[in-house]
Amino acid sequence: MIKNRTIASLALLLISFTASAQSAKDFVSTREMDRINWMEFKETVPSKTNTVILPTGTLEPHGVINNGADNTAPTAMAKTIAQRVNAMIAPTLPYGMTGSMESYPGAFQITESAYRPFIKQVLEGLAKNGFRNIIILNGHGGGQTAVLQAVAAEIASEKKVRTLVINWWSFASDETKEVFGEDGGHAGLNETAFIQAIDPTLVHPERYKKELATAYPAPGTWSAVPFPSSIGLYQKGQGYPKFDQRKADEYYKKVTDKVASFVNEIIRKWDMAGL
Repeated sequence: MIKNRTIASLALLLISFTASAQSAKDFVSTREMDRINWMEFKETVPSKTNTVILPTGTLEPHGVINNGADNTAPTAMAKTIAQRVNAMIAPTLPYGMTGSMESYPGAFQITESAYRPFIKQVLEGLAKNGFRNIIILNGHGGGQTAVLQAVAAEIASEKKVRTLVINWWSFASDETKEVFGEDGGHAGLNETAFIQAIDPTLVHPERYKKELATAYPAPGTWSAVPFPSSIGLYQKGQGYPKFDQRKADEYYKKVTDKVASFVNEIIRKWDMAGL
């Protein structure tokens, strides 16, 4: 009798596992545009999905995490939420308008005069390929944000598509305070935790010193080029990296869940308004 109950329990577990696997099975072999075959792409876009996520970032110093954190974060987020928002993922644009940290080793700076027409042609290409909803997951702020927003608005008007630009770290500021109890910063506790959740090998706490951080200046007080620290705190005395894996994982889930829900909400409202 005990043996029969054990077999029955195992069978139920197998059925449950199979059902879960089937529900997770996707209609497309990959969501990544640089990995899909052109024939499958033709069968998929726009008939099965007309949404694309474009991760954007840059290379610049980030305290004790990788120089490409601004690329790592939106790329991982795109892969995490793509199926939930029924989107394809365009290749990440890894070079951007770095700004005041361009002097640090390994950083790259693309001028606005070069970046603006390049990003516009990328968005035009996504529209030409059948995407109606273009979601830019941006990993780097400063002047890059303003350019992305302006160009996305131009493309929406000119190509009759719908665009959304999200700066994930500022969009998730409430989650930062909820999980950590304080504000974050550039390469601060929030961004460091996000990268730690994605790949702990990119985080080097043994190199961390509190002196690596400087609070960003209040408007109109001071400015320095290069910025004197590779960790910039949004609030004085807050945002120092903590390296807590449990909180890092919790933070990653809360942020990606929030972004996925928001993208779905915006698309639903676009559709409801008949835009």
